[in-house]
Amino acid sequence: MEHEGPVSADSKLARLRLDELLDELEARIDEVRGTRDRLNGLLEAVMSVGRELDLPQVLKGIVEAAVTLVDAEYGALGVIGDDRKLSEFLPVGIGDDLRAQIGDLPSGHGLLGELIRNPEPLRLPEVSEHPASYGFPPRHPPMHTFLGVPIRVREEVFGNLYLTEKRGGADFDAEDEAVVTTLAVAAGIAIENARLYEEGRLKQRWLAASSDLTNALLSGVEETEVLDGMLEQAADIAGADMAVFYLVGDDGELRGSLACGEEAHVHSGVVLPSSEGTLAAAALTQKDGLVMVADVENEPRITVQSERWRGFGPAVAVTVGTKERLNGVLILARRHGRSPFTGSEIMALPGFAGQAALALELADHRRDAEQVSLLEDRDRIARDLHDLAIQRLFATGMTLQSARRFVEHPEALDRLGRAIDDLDATIKIIRSTIFGLREHDAPGTAPKLRRRVAKAVDEAATTLGFAPALRMEGLLDTDVPSEAAEQVIVVIGEALTNVARHARAHRAEVSVVADEGALAVTVSDDGVGIPQGGRRSGLRNLAERAERLGGTLTVRTWAERDTGTVLEWRIPLPAECD
Repeated sequence: MEHEGPVSADSKLARLRLDELLDELEARIDEVRGTRDRLNGLLEAVMSVGRELDLPQVLKGIVEAAVTLVDAEYGALGVIGDDRKLSEFLPVGIGDDLRAQIGDLPSGHGLLGELIRNPEPLRLPEVSEHPASYGFPPRHPPMHTFLGVPIRVREEVFGNLYLTEKRGGADFDAEDEAVVTTLAVAAGIAIENARLYEEGRLKQRWLAASSDLTNALLSGVEETEVLDGMLEQAADIAGADMAVFYLVGDDGELRGSLACGEEAHVHSGVVLPSSEGTLAAAALTQKDGLVMVADVENEPRITVQSERWRGFGPAVAVTVGTKERLNGVLILARRHGRSPFTGSEIMALPGFAGQAALALELADHRRDAEQVSLLEDRDRIARDLHDLAIQRLFATGMTLQSARRFVEHPEALDRLGRAIDDLDATIKIIRSTIFGLREHDAPGTAPKLRRRVAKAVDEAATTLGFAPALRMEGLLDTDVPSEAAEQVIVVIGEALTNVARHARAHRAEVSVVADEGALAVTVSDDGVGIPQGGRRSGLRNLAERAERLGGTLTVRTWAERDTGTVLEWRIPLPAECD
């Protein structure tokens, strides 16, 4: 058997080179596999974010995909607002408990703001070494490596992707930057699609709300009920925590308000002699009737009753009116800490306000037509009552009177007399009703008591800061003599002035009732009541006015609430009055 000769040096060298080539080939294969896996991951991430149409879900998916692709421990997406600061910040990798301990989310200063100022990719091996870095807040996890990439939507920088702490302690490399940059391009497309979808959905909701408002007003639903529904829909569509509608008069005064949502009771029933110093005035001075504020609680243009806005931040106000008539101002507000209103959220708001104004004007025309029809019906009813009912009652009364001489039984005579008296009383009531029905036929005459009472209560609302409730019963315009009517107006004015000066009340009610031969004027409030030893000159004046007419004045505390004041001014009414 022959033995092989010694292996040559060239053969050993060739074998070593072959091993090196095999190792290099294996490394290249692993690298290709890794690149393929990363490309597959990138493709999957792009398809994933492109499938969503809900913008918050799209943004969340972008951050989660970026963290996975570059194997980062923490990630975030910051949305840039109109003020060039972060309006939203969506972190990944930090739990809710730790997030609450850290406190307020960043607004875009320091290193995070560097990408806002210079929207170009940024890689750092050590965050603290960058000139724009000024540290982290307490309880914030340590972060060293950093990769930031801007997200553009149609050449506009929408926000930035922030990634930190690559796992394994390595630095983010050029390949990581390329992958995230590619994801950012796909993210911009996905965000644009989600924005367009959201804008279309919001437009559809605003149009549906306008249609509901118009249908409700033209169907005869009470205007206050319709406006309440309008506020609820506007707050829901715009994502507001509170909505308020100020009714604006011809001279710019605030005639009242409706509100819904958080702290709605603070904004309900506001009556002011002028809109100056309010957010409503700020909207009225704008050419397009729209104004947005970032912090309504500290808005310098609000100088009247600014405490009403405590706790609220972003707000938007829009006028509701046509060229011929201004109805009011619609205001939407969010709590402090929430993001400002975006252009897409309120883009359709002026159109909605214009449609609401048109619907209100159409409803007014409809009410005017109904009022004309009502007045015509009242005229017809008054003629029928006078020509038919009264004449027949009068004839019946005359017949009964002529029949009395044929009745000899005392009890029958008494009953016959009472029946004749009842007929006379019935004729008087019908005549009073006819006068009331025809009240609009005499525009040159002095206003009736009902109108004067309503006017006195409306005028007092300016001093009180809210509109009192009013209740009227009985034949006030016919059974109350002129002297007593004058005293009624004085009593209401004096009583409501006392409420405004001393009661510190939030509600008040005025009641004027003529019944069973007496006239009662009652003014109640939910204020602090009448203190012991307080000045009583105004009350003495009212008591003297009652005594001159044979009446009384009583003042007491509400028994049900053990607070507030109930003032009752009562006088007798004459059995017959012209």
